[in-house]
Amino acid sequence: MIPENSPIRIKTISQFHTLRGLAKPKHPLISVVDFEDMGQPSESLRQSLIFDFYMISVKRDMDHKYRYGQQNCDFDEGVMFGMAPNQVLSVTRGVNGRNPSGWMIMIHPDFFWNTQMANAIRKYAFFDYSVSEALFLSEDEEMKLQQIIENIKQEYQANIDKFSQNIIISQLETLLNYSERFYQRQFITRQKVHHQFLERLEILLESYFEGDNPEKEGLPSVQHLSDEFNMSPQYMRSLLKSLTGQTTQQYIHEKLIEKAKEKLLTTNLSISEIAFGLGFEHSQSFSKLFKSKTETSPIEFRQLFN
Repeated sequence: MIPENSPIRIKTISQFHTLRGLAKPKHPLISVVDFEDMGQPSESLRQSLIFDFYMISVKRDMDHKYRYGQQNCDFDEGVMFGMAPNQVLSVTRGVNGRNPSGWMIMIHPDFFWNTQMANAIRKYAFFDYSVSEALFLSEDEEMKLQQIIENIKQEYQANIDKFSQNIIISQLETLLNYSERFYQRQFITRQKVHHQFLERLEILLESYFEGDNPEKEGLPSVQHLSDEFNMSPQYMRSLLKSLTGQTTQQYIHEKLIEKAKEKLLTTNLSISEIAFGLGFEHSQSFSKLFKSKTETSPIEFRQLFN
């Protein structure tokens, strides 16, 4: 029996097939499987898995709990997420012990050897989210991806020839491009959730700057904020960029400048005291940032209103 806290590293697609009671894969470097065909692992109700290959999946009727979600599922049709090699997926099986419906595709990095996709796949933010965010699919979106998956499955299950790799990679690229499009759509269609996110982010930064956190911890970091929301830094950046046109760092600086202006106009604190209270080690760094954002120095800004 493997201890619950010990992640299981799955090095090959064949190893995964064996672990889940599936037939030997038709191709050693790529495989599409149906969740309903998978057997249940017997070791534990909770497992942490580390894959040495890429994985994309669409799940429905989820009885299991997966540690990857930023929000609760609020779409009935399907939930999609992707994993890159060496990321950790924690799974808690439901009490009913049933598998979700849906599919997953596994692609070993060796499949991309000597192709442009070997480097291009790293540009997709879909794999940079550190398994923090799910993509909620509409029925039409799910059908679109299902068609692509069927094309891939038919191609690698047929007789492999010199064209097969390029054809499959072309289909995979299409799959990833649609995934990127659907993520951008999600930023728009989940407006209520995202409005609540902005409200909470505003309160979080306000609380941070009002307390003694800046003096103790320094400026709020992107990682700190993303951890507070159980998001990866990459996802938060994409979300804020979509909602505000700013990166997370730019958004933090904007709120910092607002707080600095407030202190400059409503207190008699020195520039050094304000800088230190906002998390700067050196007042020169504060003054430089302030001037880059407002085109005036802190002293000039204070004098304008006095």
